[in-house]
Amino acid sequence: MTAAVRVVAAVLRDERGRVLIAQRPAGKHMAGYWEFPGGKIAAGESSEQALRRELAEELGVSLHRCHPLLQLRHDYTDRVVELEVFAVDEYGGQPAALEAQALKWVAADELGGQALLPADRPIIEALNSH
Repeated sequence: MTAAVRVVAAVLRDERGRVLIAQRPAGKHMAGYWEFPGGKIAAGESSEQALRRELAEELGVSLHRCHPLLQLRHDYTDRVVELEVFAVDEYGGQPAALEAQALKWVAADELGGQALLPADRPIIEALNSH
């Protein structure tokens, strides 16, 4: 059994309360699916450090303040993902697709209709219960 992949994800909202999702580019595992921005936690990084780095690399935004939303584990056929999800309370800059990924802002109550990664689906429930 392979070791679990530790991943962080961010729930970023715009001034209208919509949530940002990104499309996984061609060539990546589960390409074409939509996901909450984030990525793998590097060795020696805390979850929050990883989140800060991923948001800067992927979107060009600086993380100012966040809080844990939920932790979950998802078993795909070829890998296990341990996901730590943070709600971003405050960030600087405007999100931009720095890795040529598609981005879109979606109303929280419309997230269920998006082709989100299976591992990200419990995040929708967490958002709708808050």
